[in-house]
Amino acid sequence: MTETQSPYGNLIVEFHILQSFPVTCLNRDDVGAPKTALVGGTTRARVSSQCWKRHVRLAMKQLSTPFTYGSRTKLIKALIEKACIEAGATEQQAENCAESVENIFIKKNESEKNAAKNDVDGEAKETKKEKSDTLLFLSPSEVKKIAAAFKQEGFIPDKVIKQKVADKQAKEIAALIGKLNFAVDGVDIALFGRMVAQAASMQVEAAASFSHAISTHKVTNEVEFFSALDDESKEPGSAHIGSLEFNSATYYRYVSLNIGQLWENMAGQNVIEAVKAFTRALYTAIPAGRQTTQSGACWWEYARIFIRRGQRLQVPFETAVKADGGGFLSPSKKVLDTYLDKKEKLAGSLFGKVAEIPPFGDDDSFTIDALINSITSALKTTASTKSAL
Repeated sequence: MTETQSPYGNLIVEFHILQSFPVTCLNRDDVGAPKTALVGGTTRARVSSQCWKRHVRLAMKQLSTPFTYGSRTKLIKALIEKACIEAGATEQQAENCAESVENIFIKKNESEKNAAKNDVDGEAKETKKEKSDTLLFLSPSEVKKIAAAFKQEGFIPDKVIKQKVADKQAKEIAALIGKLNFAVDGVDIALFGRMVAQAASMQVEAAASFSHAISTHKVTNEVEFFSALDDESKEPGSAHIGSLEFNSATYYRYVSLNIGQLWENMAGQNVIEAVKAFTRALYTAIPAGRQTTQSGACWWEYARIFIRRGQRLQVPFETAVKADGGGFLSPSKKVLDTYLDKKEKLAGSLFGKVAEIPPFGDDDSFTIDALINSITSALKTTASTKSAL
């Protein structure tokens, strides 16, 4: 095996998670109601994949890990401006350099383009200034490399960005950033990927894949009527009344982590540490919707975890489970276990199971730390076995 060959190939770690929440509105739609989906002919509670994915990224930053993390933002101008000032630029030089990069990657809406134009009377038009929905994911070292390139040219933007077309300018920035290696810096980019339409060489294939979390059972959103009293008012009655929607649910979450892709993104370095950090965050991350008023703070109830090769497999919960007198968790566990065990038998050799971690949640001596150690030990064994071939 050569140094550039991954010891993990198409290996994936699959997480099948059951997680119950009481009264919550974890993820809201455009009218402020809990998100839902129609599955198997019944309405289910839903938390979008992008919502939970973001909170896993944030949780990774909060946990003690040997990595630094990137920023996914429209405000790249502020990041680059700060880096240029730290590199020795004046405020004006830093602003000019940062703006030249921003104009490449962050497209402006027509309302912002017109904001600087004057109307027929010579007065500035009152137009709403907004950026587009473009977000750029940059690691700290990439921001520093951009600032260093400007410093080398005396903080004169035109000496760094010489092309006139945005796509070609983006390739110039990509070239000065150089080869991607997120082994220490920007591990979240290696895990969650990056899309840069203007520069294909900056794109990173995500190692982690999240499904939308759905309730395993039928859910009907409920409405909370509330009122607020004025502490200083002498008048009887409420000062404010309103209503909010909420629900409660046992969610099924499916997450897969492509270890081969992660190894490639991280140039074969610190992969096991990245898996540990990711799994810890996956366990603790909870969407932030209405946490101050409803406090949905519940960790995993149950999980089945496989290390496999081949096609991913999630449980559809096409038939909504019924409460068995003890809630929805117990029947949900039965459906989850039955489905996975049956699919493993039907798939035969195509199931590609390398290892299965003991079920998490039933045995209180099998902690999340023990689970993480089991996953990483299995990955190390797999890598050692392939290296010996």
